Amino acid sequence: MQQGTQAYIDRHFEMPGQFLADLDADAAAELITAAADVVLVIDDEGVIRDLAFGGEELVQGGCHEWIGKTWAQTVTVESQPKVEALLKQAISGDGVRWRHVNHPLKDGADLPLSYSVVPVRRKGQAAHSAATHTLAFGRDLRAQVALQQRLVTAQMSMERDYWRLRQVETRYRLLFQMASEPVLILDGSIDKLEEANPAAHELFGEKSKRPGWSLIDSLDAASQPLVREMFERLRATGRADPVNVRLTDGRDFTATASQFRQDETLHYLLRLSRPQGLPAPSASNGKQQLLQVMESAPDAFVVTDLSGHILSVNRAFLDLGQLTSEEQARGVMLDKWLGRTGVDFRVLVSNLRQHGAVRLFATQMRGELGATTEVEISAVAVTTGEQRCLGFTIRDMGRRLTGDVRGNKELPRSASQMTELVGRLPLKDIVRETTDLIEQLCIEAALQLTGDNRASAAEMLGLSRQSLYIKLRRFGIGDAPGEIEH
Repeated sequence: MQQGTQAYIDRHFEMPGQFLADLDADAAAELITAAADVVLVIDDEGVIRDLAFGGEELVQGGCHEWIGKTWAQTVTVESQPKVEALLKQAISGDGVRWRHVNHPLKDGADLPLSYSVVPVRRKGQAAHSAATHTLAFGRDLRAQVALQQRLVTAQMSMERDYWRLRQVETRYRLLFQMASEPVLILDGSIDKLEEANPAAHELFGEKSKRPGWSLIDSLDAASQPLVREMFERLRATGRADPVNVRLTDGRDFTATASQFRQDETLHYLLRLSRPQGLPAPSASNGKQQLLQVMESAPDAFVVTDLSGHILSVNRAFLDLGQLTSEEQARGVMLDKWLGRTGVDFRVLVSNLRQHGAVRLFATQMRGELGATTEVEISAVAVTTGEQRCLGFTIRDMGRRLTGDVRGNKELPRSASQMTELVGRLPLKDIVRETTDLIEQLCIEAALQLTGDNRASAAEMLGLSRQSLYIKLRRFGIGDAPGEIEH
């Protein structure tokens, strides 16, 4: 406690009467002005009676117009409580405390100042008596605020760069993992494997995942010097022509390499591709024929991951979606083109996950250029193997002749059939009955598409669940609940 009290006493002059007693008013004013960037003389009502600045810049900013105004009137709204607290501090004599206060200037900017207040009493006045006025000492914080703003801006820029790099890394990882050709990353000595994609591990087997595996050991004797020479040329000139290599099991590949530096270390990226005219090693001739048939099939075929992002499509899907290349679709959610609403696709995927297969699911296909096509979908979920996926067969139903008869609920198919009702019923009755019939048919179609899931049907129709239940009771559809669910 004594140490704290001593620290408090030490911040004051020990003998002010000996050195400052003979100062006149002008000398005291110069000392006070030199002690701060801004000094305000405030009366007991909080009005600024006089002020002094440490530089001409503040005078040009219009700060001299503060005289005659209350201190609170010269600051921003959020700083007014701080000013009031400083004035109460001067009256109570609680000691010096600095507060950040902002003054609005003529140019629209704010002048940030850090203030501390000191009560001033006349000579001979008791220390506990009320002060005649208060001095507010202000320090200019603009340089500090600018430095803080630069720090915040730099930090935000670093965070943006960080997330941009994370996104680039994610894309690289996705491309690296999904590449159908074997891709390997080797260190500068080419004997150490840094990373390989699933296609490379499938090619070289489980041994490639073990520490100490070397690419050179997996090549036949004649290919080893060719690969080493390719890497030597790449290291010396920065480029090298592809070379044909043969693995120890007799399979032939074309090796293409490029180099890059990371953390001052040289790395190589090696891609192995099958020579032209040879089938892929991972598929039999029967499987290859099946893939070719699916690619040329008149029905659209799509493979997605379990969340619905497209992995592969055939040419028929590109035609339905009005796309020019598979790259436009790869990685995009299938519901961009498929489904009357977002609910359609969610219902389809939900049924796939629950039952494993869906047949004859009717919906729409939307093209990039605005065309819509009525389609029928059969889908299957593949939940085994290294990469689980969903497969969709999409059949164009636009040209199919339908013999579907709805009986008494069928809408008029032509304007002539509509005009037959004229004269039999008033116009408002024709419109009302036609509207009711359309509503009823739409609700029945939505319930059929969603498997009688009324929450999804309401979302598909753009209705609240309460409105849907009212219409269900009105049209006598299904077993409408006796009470409205909330």
